[in-house]
Amino acid sequence: MIEPIEDHLDRPDGPRRRWPGRLGPLLRGARRVLLWSLLAAALAFLAWGLIYRWVNPPITFYMMQERARLGEIQYQWVDIEEVAPMVRRAVVAAEDANFCTHWGIDSAAVRQALREGAMRGGSTISQQTVKNAFLWPGRNWLRKAVEALLTPYIEMVWSKRRLLEIYLNIAEFDTGVFGIEAAAWHHFGVAAKDLSRVQAGRLAVVLPDPKGRSAIRPSKETKKRAASVIAGADLIRKDGRAGCFED
Repeated sequence: MIEPIEDHLDRPDGPRRRWPGRLGPLLRGARRVLLWSLLAAALAFLAWGLIYRWVNPPITFYMMQERARLGEIQYQWVDIEEVAPMVRRAVVAAEDANFCTHWGIDSAAVRQALREGAMRGGSTISQQTVKNAFLWPGRNWLRKAVEALLTPYIEMVWSKRRLLEIYLNIAEFDTGVFGIEAAAWHHFGVAAKDLSRVQAGRLAVVLPDPKGRSAIRPSKETKKRAASVIAGADLIRKDGRAGCFED
């Protein structure tokens, strides 16, 4: 006698019961591997961040990318004590005037940037340092999420002065020119400690677009922006917003 198909499928040993039993352990194993991988990655980032509290970054992912593309890059580390105070203030005034008062993410600046449709405008020096020092180039939500999670931790384990020191040394100031010391020699033929007020302002305003703006041959708009940054640098010195990184 031939059994009905429905009866065969409903039996305990039918195919509908066997497949879940085989897939279950595989799915549980994959989930464990994923969770352990995420935990290992998180711990690696935390350890990496702690190491950079004392150890200077030898290179970044973006530097490696540019070196592969260009053949060579200019990069020379300099301690923050060897950077002209005006340069420090100018960069902060240009990129993140509230650097000394926020905890890594400037909520007010983010809201303003969202209203204006310019997400980069809401990125603090702390966020940019995390992105440049630890993360990969490009813009995507995964990188932004990791950046948002890692930035408060870096703010906690580094001082503001250390944050600015690393930022000044790994930011790009021209195509293949990384760090304020290399930028000072490349653009003006002097060390970072000898940059003038005008030179500091011009270098600060090229940071948002180092491949599109020139500190050596500045446009009228760049000159205007630089003058505004110099005024802003003087202002944050007077009102105390430069206190966290000044000598």
